[in-house]
Amino acid sequence: MPLQDLPFMSLQGSMLSQSNGVNKRKSRDFLCQGLKCECTPTDLIQQCSPRHKYQRLLTKGKENEVNHFVLARRPRKKESTSAGISWDHLPDELLLRIYFCLPLQDLLRISVVCKRWHRLAFDESLWHSVDLDGLTHMGPALQQVLKTGVCRLRCPRAFVEELQLKGIGPLQIVEMDLSNSIIPTSALESIMCNCKLLKYLSLEGLQLSDNILNCLAKNHNLLQLSLNGCSMFSAPALADVLKSCSRIEQLNVSWCSFNNDHVKSVVHNLSPTVTELNLSGYRESLTLDDVKVLVERCPQIQTLDLSDSTLLTADSFPVLKQLKNLQHLSLSRCYHIHLAALIDLGKMFPALRLLDAFGLVQDSQLPSLKKDMPHVSINSRPFSSIARPTPASKLIGFPSDCTMWNRKCRLRFRL
Repeated sequence: MPLQDLPFMSLQGSMLSQSNGVNKRKSRDFLCQGLKCECTPTDLIQQCSPRHKYQRLLTKGKENEVNHFVLARRPRKKESTSAGISWDHLPDELLLRIYFCLPLQDLLRISVVCKRWHRLAFDESLWHSVDLDGLTHMGPALQQVLKTGVCRLRCPRAFVEELQLKGIGPLQIVEMDLSNSIIPTSALESIMCNCKLLKYLSLEGLQLSDNILNCLAKNHNLLQLSLNGCSMFSAPALADVLKSCSRIEQLNVSWCSFNNDHVKSVVHNLSPTVTELNLSGYRESLTLDDVKVLVERCPQIQTLDLSDSTLLTADSFPVLKQLKNLQHLSLSRCYHIHLAALIDLGKMFPALRLLDAFGLVQDSQLPSLKKDMPHVSINSRPFSSIARPTPASKLIGFPSDCTMWNRKCRLRFRL
């Protein structure tokens, strides 16, 4: 066929389809040589004609004409596969283990993701011990924490509004610190009435009631109790607590709004298991007869604080001598005890290691007293730590201690 009669597009497509590769270059050279002739063979032209792919594009969309019916199917897209595992496929046990490593703020954030995460975020295994110290709006947070089955709760210096704990059931609290908090008596009653497993409790500086003490008396496993600075309860209610809680080892009832009846309720109902007792601050209420009853009932006392008892004199030393295990004695500001009488304490109490005599010994007299009692540390403990969850620091400027009975809480609110 003459060259001018050949389709131009077919020739151009055949030339472009054979532009790559060594074999294709040879074919192109052969084509160029053949086309130089006037009469190019038909077989050669058909061999170099465009492939069916180009023809298929030209007929695209015409599959369903009258005389032709073609089943066309689009190529399936490759699904994108991810190498990780969905959170929804993880079991609850594994998610709880992950949540256990989260701080309090992050645990609250993930609780709003979905219903399942909300249920797991408030599982009681995660809320075993909580520290809410520093939280401003304590009421709603405390109410929510109590519903999680918390066992160790620390929220000193808290401001708590009214609480709605109806239908919450018995609480699982074993250790609780509400020291120096501002909390209504009715709210405190609603908490204490649901507690029967308490072992460590501090209500320092709170206004109580007889109903609160009656609820407290149901905690028969109580080991440490701090009521220093408390008020608004009667002597019989205090006596019922000391009778029912017969396992108390540390008791702090210093500087309460006590009269003579309150002091006698303490010394006449103390359990023999008491080893540390703080009965300081009763200038005109604590007498020598009370000390005698105290020593007879609690012969295992190791730490005794009778500071600010102005009625005590050196006559109380022979009575205290019966305490064979006494290691720490506090007689600060007992002004009727003279310095000369303190010198004999080293011989009368061979097990004594700590002596607090603030207000009785001047700084100039302290070296001579230490010389007479070399095995006794004098005025080294300005603050009492009896039954207190977080003892005051002995050094000014020392970072605050956030422990509660020598252990920190796992979930802690941070500003």
